[in-house]
Order: sequence, then structure tokens, then C-alpha cells
Amino acid sequence: MDTKQLLAIIHAIAKKVEAEKDYLSQLDNEIGDGDHGINLARGFKAVEEKIQTFADKDIGAIFKGVGTVLVSTVGGASGPLYGTAFMKAGNVCKGKMTITAEEFTAALDAAINGIKMRGKAVEGEKTMLDALCPAYKAIKESIDGGKNLIDALTNGVDAAAAGVEYTKTIIATKGRASYLKERSLGHQDPGATSSLYMLQMTLKTLKEA
Repeated sequence: MDTKQLLAIIHAIAKKVEAEKDYLSQLDNEIGDGDHGINLARGFKAVEEKIQTFADKDIGAIFKGVGTVLVSTVGGASGPLYGTAFMKAGNVCKGKMTITAEEFTAALDAAINGIKMRGKAVEGEKTMLDALCPAYKAIKESIDGGKNLIDALTNGVDAAAAGVEYTKTIIATKGRASYLKERSLGHQDPGATSSLYMLQMTLKTLKEA
């Protein structure tokens, strides 16, 4: 992956989040504050507006730039969580104009660990981690098994989609949704859903490159 592809991925994510903002907020309305999609769309709109200021930088700087904008513009929990994820990924890719499949996997791992640290959460608590953690495992296993990044991401997206479905079957123990206890059963987690969208857009953009 090079800087041009990363910028195209970020643009694709911004378009997808804007298109799905009402649906994401509807999911959040059932178990949270009802603003996940609106907040995230506002954040990625701000990213689109500022991306030219770091578009000529390395991959690490682009990730960090995106993360900084999200932290400062997205309300609720998702801003600090996604912002931290992008910034941690940026640390791994510092100074690199291109990254290998292995480096992409390492960046995703760093992003997930950043979310765990910031959100004090683990997989199985009905959060974005329930999409991201299975995706990471599938991607790493695929890369370690000799697959290319597109094939690995295809497996990762499938795992993330299964993770989103899994969130319907568990009780939320983190965030506003945890207040509902058993009433959170049957509802799909909005953060896991937006994480799936980001992985889907990454795969789609790389396929089209």
C-alpha cells in the first residue's frame, strides 16, 4: 500500500460513513446516544477538508493527521477511540511511503491495542473490538500463510462481518449500552458496524487500485 492508495481509502471511508450515517445513528439510538453516525460523518468531513495539509506526507503522518482530526471533531466515545487507533497505526508506519502486508497487519494490531487501552475494553463486550479483533486474527493468519493483502483483507472483512452479527447475541458491558444490560441483546453494535465499513472500504479501494 502506498500513500496514494491510503488517501483513496480515507476518501472512500468518508463517503461510506456519510452514506450510512443515518443507519449508524439508528443502531446507536437503540442502545446508545443515537449520534454515532452523525458524529463520525462530521469527523470524516473534517478529515476530507484538512487532508490536503498532510496529503504529501508519509503513511505514518497521514494516519496521525486523520487521528488528530477525529479526536478533535468527533463527539462521544468514538472520536477518542478511532482517533487513537489511527494515531497508533501512524506510529508503526512512521517515515514510510509504502507499507507491506506485514506492516499493514502490525499497524492494525497497534490500532486495536490503542482502542483497548483508551476504551479499557476487550473483545466480547459488544464494542468495535468485536469486529476488529476477529478481522485482525484472520488477516494475520492469512498473511502468515502466504496470502497477499487483498486476499487477507477479504478474510478479515468476512471475520469482521461475523463479529458484527455476534454483537447481536451478547450483552453490552461497556459504554452507554451497558446501562441496558439484558435489553441490549438482539441489537447490533454501531461501533462494530462502522469498523466493518472501514475494513470494507479498505478492501474495495485496494481491489480497484
